[in-house]
Amino acid sequence: MSEGTAPRPSLQRGLVLLRLLLISLLSLLGDFALLSAQVARGGFRGRWSRGELWRQLYHIGNRSLLFVLTTLGFIGMVLVFQTCLQINRVTGDLSQVGAEFAKILVHEFGPSLTAMMLATRVGAGIAAEIGSMVVTEQVDALRMCGVEPIEYLLSPRFAAMLFMTALLTVFGVCAALGMGALTAYQSFQVPFEVFFDFSKVTPGDLVTGLGKCFCYGAAIPAVSGFCGFRTTGGSEGVGWATTRAVVASSFAVILLDFFLSGISMFTLQASH
Repeated sequence: MSEGTAPRPSLQRGLVLLRLLLISLLSLLGDFALLSAQVARGGFRGRWSRGELWRQLYHIGNRSLLFVLTTLGFIGMVLVFQTCLQINRVTGDLSQVGAEFAKILVHEFGPSLTAMMLATRVGAGIAAEIGSMVVTEQVDALRMCGVEPIEYLLSPRFAAMLFMTALLTVFGVCAALGMGALTAYQSFQVPFEVFFDFSKVTPGDLVTGLGKCFCYGAAIPAVSGFCGFRTTGGSEGVGWATTRAVVASSFAVILLDFFLSGISMFTLQASH
């Protein structure tokens, strides 16, 4: 190769860095896939104690209930108020607000917003607890005792999240509908019997919403636990692991929402 056609050193360094980045990314994804498989295997085996499962159900469900109800309730108020306000400026026909709001809550907002709330509260807690155990060498102690830390620590949380994400979504949707109906009645005189119209909620919407709940419930503990197990250093490392868990869990929810909504749309189009 002549001197004029030789690749520039800066270009060579860029290609090397890109290759190293891709290798690191693939390695990271491989480690995460392996951890997720171990978590799911332990979750479906159910070898943990029943008391630990109930403790995780209480920690995830009861302690998140007020948070989810308050958040979804206020979001329901804001969405209904803004929707009615804009419709009043165009047509003034508010008879379909409740039906459309119920449909989008079941299909989209209910599962996704509930999962985002759980990613910030539960995901951070999982990463902080496991990260603290890693830096204090408690995870190594479990391995020395013949206990698999991933199944022991994450599998009960995985099973509890699958159930509680769906249950909390139901409560959150009810709160949003209730507060939305109250807002529509007080601000725009929409009768309750007109607002509570579920005629546009199809079985496909219910299946999509339930599928999202289970996918989110599986992703949050897996992503948060992965961030926790990769903690290094002392208390500062635990803080960084907690931050990464919240960001990564929230991003996983958004990414799953995009793909699951796309699959639902294509499935609906194919069925017609």
